[in-house]
Amino acid sequence: MPRILIASCAGAAGRDDDEPLLLAALAEAGLTAATADWADPGVDWGSADVVVIRSTWDYVERRDEFLAWARRVEAVTTLLNPADVLTWNTDKRYLAELADAGLPVVPTAWLADAADVPAALARWAGDVVVKPAVSAGARDTVRFPPAERAEAAAFAGRLLAEGRAVLVQPYLDRLDTEGETGLVYLDGTYSHAFGKAALLAGGRLAPDLFAEETITARTATDGQRRVGDDVLTELRTRRGIEPLYARVDLVPGPDGAPLVLEVELTEPSLFLHVADGAAARLAATIGARLG
Repeated sequence: MPRILIASCAGAAGRDDDEPLLLAALAEAGLTAATADWADPGVDWGSADVVVIRSTWDYVERRDEFLAWARRVEAVTTLLNPADVLTWNTDKRYLAELADAGLPVVPTAWLADAADVPAALARWAGDVVVKPAVSAGARDTVRFPPAERAEAAAFAGRLLAEGRAVLVQPYLDRLDTEGETGLVYLDGTYSHAFGKAALLAGGRLAPDLFAEETITARTATDGQRRVGDDVLTELRTRRGIEPLYARVDLVPGPDGAPLVLEVELTEPSLFLHVADGAAARLAATIGARLG
């Protein structure tokens, strides 16, 4: 019988709400699955017919190690999503490529060194969000009001001094009332949507592994679906990416039109609990890849 290993991390134990639903759905589908810490040197990843990356949420501080692990796993079995996809997707500079392709991405200033900071922070008059290009779970992500531009510059400078690329984006005020909308795709097919309350409504976060989120079921609008579908088309036709799972996070722009905040192909929560049958659909998608 095919064996599936779900890649997680030690800190995610008992904290990934998707995991028990997925394991139960895989068992219901007659598939053998277990969870393992990606950083555990004792795991024989090659013993699995497929390794599915899920809650590997601690990779940020050791991205190079994580990607090297992915390459090793991919050399001995099937890895989903593949290592090339992880390399591209774990650095948020992929957003610039999507914007260049004509997709509606949140306006972003990219900082490579300290000389870029003043112009980036002066680009928008209102609140700005500063975060590193490699991050997850909203760690090291801070919203600064106009009166705190000096603090924003100091924060960006600290990240750059640590050797981390930085991005600055305007804070979109409609987030405080409308929140984010996430679209989940399984094997390129739309599965379900969810709503997420604004994480930075209070300004600052101090999460450990990830920020606690308020998640609700949501029906995507036609406009949101068009943007999400266009993102998947871009991944497939121009990037050659056929992801097992993808999450397209959308936020409302000043006029309410949806803008792409993130495209998550590495370790996103898929919030399987908000949609009937979502866990079974993911299990069936994994089974089909095994076939």
